[in-house]
Amino acid sequence: MAEKLLEVKNLRTEFKRDKTWVTAVNNVSFSIQPGEILGLVGESGCGKSTTGKLIDHLITPDSGEIWFEGKEISRLSEKEMRPLRSDIQMVFQDPYGSLNPRMKVQDLIGEPLLIHTNMSAGERLKKVHELLGTVGLSPSHGERYPHEFSGGQRQRIGIARALTVQPKLIIADEPVSALDVSIQAQVLNLLQQLQKDFNLTYLFISHDLSVVEMISDRIGVMYLGTIVETAPKKELYANPRHPYTRALLSAVPIPDPEVKKERITLKGDLPSPSNPPSGCLFHTRCPHCTEKCKTQVPTPVEIAPGQNVIIRNLQNRNSEITILHLKMNSEENRIH
Repeated sequence: MAEKLLEVKNLRTEFKRDKTWVTAVNNVSFSIQPGEILGLVGESGCGKSTTGKLIDHLITPDSGEIWFEGKEISRLSEKEMRPLRSDIQMVFQDPYGSLNPRMKVQDLIGEPLLIHTNMSAGERLKKVHELLGTVGLSPSHGERYPHEFSGGQRQRIGIARALTVQPKLIIADEPVSALDVSIQAQVLNLLQQLQKDFNLTYLFISHDLSVVEMISDRIGVMYLGTIVETAPKKELYANPRHPYTRALLSAVPIPDPEVKKERITLKGDLPSPSNPPSGCLFHTRCPHCTEKCKTQVPTPVEIAPGQNVIIRNLQNRNSEITILHLKMNSEENRIH
């Protein structure tokens, strides 16, 4: 197997809100191979975007490790991290807020070249024009300001800016959630084409399962700051193992009125990350909860190559979940 481009180990971070501490990311672990697209899905507030910002060093983790090309980067200073900025780029969710309204598009796209290269002004402008063409815009658009573009065009500009320094990893944080459906398809097709053309690696963050299904090779499902299941795309959609994954997939509509689909409705609301449940984080909403689930924390278990799940109640038999005995975390690893 090829060396992992990115590996995250037991990543954890907390934020102080008023007088309470909120655990935004809780012992998250995953890896991404070169040229792979890993989708990260979950409800709003589950820690997806925070995970992306931790990897991009926009936030410093409280504990855990981030390995990029065999180098641990989570504790690097801003000065030490600066050379790696060209290898890890981010496409942000809001195409209206992620671009400086006072800068022309050609200056926005060319700014990374000014920081990370020794190109002359003419060379930078030529590169910017090439990138504008790559994302389906005209070189003449470089003279305009962000407010003169539509949301889809602004997101293309954000993608061009990320491509400027030829990154190895792009973290796409809900890049199409603010766009119309038809524009979403255009941007997703563009991202897929760029991935093939430049052999890019994506961490694709989204709450839309249909979008993630279209673009991802593997998918990680997050719940309350923890990844509860990871699996190859086809396996996850064909045979989801975690009850939360099953509930998410049951909510995806099927465009066929004759097909009957069982809808799994979760009880209750998402618990507060400032006061998460003891034991299994999902037990307050799980239809298969037992007494052990309320006190013991399950560890991730590999149930198939590339497929991991963190739960006690697992196996699929006649469309029902039966109990398997899985290892439990020790007291010191318990999630509070």
